[in-house]
Amino acid sequence: MASLFSFQCLVFSFLSLVLLAPAQLPGTWEVLVADAGIASMHTAVTRFNTVVLLDRTNIGPTRKLLPKGHCRTDPNHPVLKRDCYAHSLLLDLRTNQIRPLMILTDTWCSSGQFLYDGSLLQTGGGIDGFKKIRKFEPCEPNGSCNWVELDDVVLSEGRWYASNQILPDGSVIIVGGKGANTVEYYPPRRNGAVPFPFLALMEDKQMDNLYPYVHLLPNGHLFIFANNKAVMYDHQTNKVIREYPPLDGGPRNYPSAGSSVMLALQGDYSTATIVVCGGAQFGAYIQRSTDTPANGSCGRLVATSPDPIWEMEDMAFGRIMGDMVMLPTGDVLIINGAQAGTQGFEPDQPLGLRFMTLNPGTVPRLYHSTANLLPDGRILLAGSNPHYFYKFNAPYPTELRIESFDVIISVPLPVVGIVEVNLGSAPFATHSFSQGQRLVKLTVTPSLPNGEGRYKIGCTAPPNGAVAPPGYYMVFAVNQGVPSVARWVHLVS
Repeated sequence: MASLFSFQCLVFSFLSLVLLAPAQLPGTWEVLVADAGIASMHTAVTRFNTVVLLDRTNIGPTRKLLPKGHCRTDPNHPVLKRDCYAHSLLLDLRTNQIRPLMILTDTWCSSGQFLYDGSLLQTGGGIDGFKKIRKFEPCEPNGSCNWVELDDVVLSEGRWYASNQILPDGSVIIVGGKGANTVEYYPPRRNGAVPFPFLALMEDKQMDNLYPYVHLLPNGHLFIFANNKAVMYDHQTNKVIREYPPLDGGPRNYPSAGSSVMLALQGDYSTATIVVCGGAQFGAYIQRSTDTPANGSCGRLVATSPDPIWEMEDMAFGRIMGDMVMLPTGDVLIINGAQAGTQGFEPDQPLGLRFMTLNPGTVPRLYHSTANLLPDGRILLAGSNPHYFYKFNAPYPTELRIESFDVIISVPLPVVGIVEVNLGSAPFATHSFSQGQRLVKLTVTPSLPNGEGRYKIGCTAPPNGAVAPPGYYMVFAVNQGVPSVARWVHLVS
């Protein structure tokens, strides 16, 4: 990645929507697709403004058929020996049309990450997908791109409930999984899977070390959180170089189902703040309790501080199975989960003023739901499937509707003050954690009129791959808290 080069950001189109919501709460909802055909357990937005939706292959008949002649055979399936149903889809955000995709091996509770070239890496899963590596190379919405199951490489260790994170050199680290207290890399390194004892130490009677929260820090090291503790990990030497104090409030990872983000990187990019919110009380998973109150606390820690401590605060609601989405402004939206309603998080406000309640939705989004930022600033919600096979006559039925939540407000024209230019990654969202999610605020010069309502802004690119790993990013211009429709750019090493 070129260091500190300048470029001109041409004008972005700002959305100017007035939000009228019940009870004067901000935010509006709309159903984009009334019946997507599958319940998306994993969701990712591509640079072609399409969305990859993934379920599991052994879930039974879905509501979407594969093209004629594209059935898969599974002699071990309890119901479908010959499966002609789609378990992955591609959604075109421009038309809301859906195209079925062919996935052969089971992606149940797997992990993923976009690579530097824009292709989606997908790793692990259940049953025949345990050691599998797959790729999806996105194409134009009218194209025929599809999943490719890699035959020349497999995972060194089976991965189920693991987490992926792209590294500064464009490779990907794959961390943990059920019974896998190791890390490994794609492309594979010579030593294969490397022991990571921290994960074993964080395993309790109900596990709670699954889907660890992995964030790439601007110093090039990794912040890895499991259960209620975190370490700084040097992925080049495969060594823990720092231990952080424990976070109060009980376990936060799967199956206790909290969530985490790294707040926007900005300024000289030397400071990284991690936030961990929500989760279940210890024992609720073992007891299969449905009425144990969710944890309502959030911990906030400056991971790059020489003396880091957790700063605690409470959300408006306790929440499990929620999703934390970085918005183009640098705010965080907390959505989905076992509590009704949605919350917006304002990380730059003082303690006690960081949360505001938004307009609640009407579709329950519980286990296996996802939330992703779209290039136009909306949040795409999909999934919620707490059943082994699709069930529609249940208190919380399998959810096939896809919604979007709009948090954009009107902006007076012309542009006033500084226009921010912010880079937002396209993460792989699953199980209350968006793998690879980050927002980088660029250093900018004041905007200059460029004729016909257009503005020109001088921007300084991120200094290295530790701040912004190579790959495709949504670039948002933000003025007075209002984001533009994003343009996709490719950062290369």
